[in-house]
Amino acid sequence: MKLEPYRILFVCLGNICRSPSAEGVVRHLAARANPPLLLELDSAGTAGYHIGAPPDPRSQAAARRRGIDISDLRARRVEPNDFSRFDLMLAMDRENLSALERARPRNSRALLRLFLEYAPGSGFHEVPDPYYGTAQDFERVLDLCTSAAQGLLDELQQRS
Repeated sequence: MKLEPYRILFVCLGNICRSPSAEGVVRHLAARANPPLLLELDSAGTAGYHIGAPPDPRSQAAARRRGIDISDLRARRVEPNDFSRFDLMLAMDRENLSALERARPRNSRALLRLFLEYAPGSGFHEVPDPYYGTAQDFERVLDLCTSAAQGLLDELQQRS
C-alpha cells in the first residue's frame, strides 16, 4: 500500500515574502524530523502581483543566513484545484484566510487555518508582512515561521 503525502499550502498575499519563507522553514525542519514525515509542500498568494517571480531578495537573504535556500521557489496564485489538492492551507494573516474562505469551492477537502495557530506562545496571531519593512522584519518572519513550523511538525509527528 502506497502512503500518500500530507499536502500543505502556505498562503500570503503576493507569495514572495511570508509564504515562501514558511514553506522553506517547514521543508528545512521536516528534512531533519525523526521519523521522517511524508509531506508535499507548496506556497501561493491570494493575489497575482508577482506570478513567476522568485522570493523577495530580502527573504532569500534572511533564509540563507539560517541555512535555508528558497531561491528556486516561484510565486503563483492560489487556484481552485488547490482546495482539493491540499489537505491543509495555512494563511499568514486573517485577510488572506478570509480570501481563501471566499474562494473555497463547496466540496473542498482542505482545512483552512492561520499558520500561527501552531505557535500559540509566540504572542502573535498573524505573520506580519515585511515587504515595506526592514531586514529585522524579515528576521521576525523567520522566527515566527520557525515557531509555527515546529508546532505543526510536532502535531503531524503525533498523528503519524
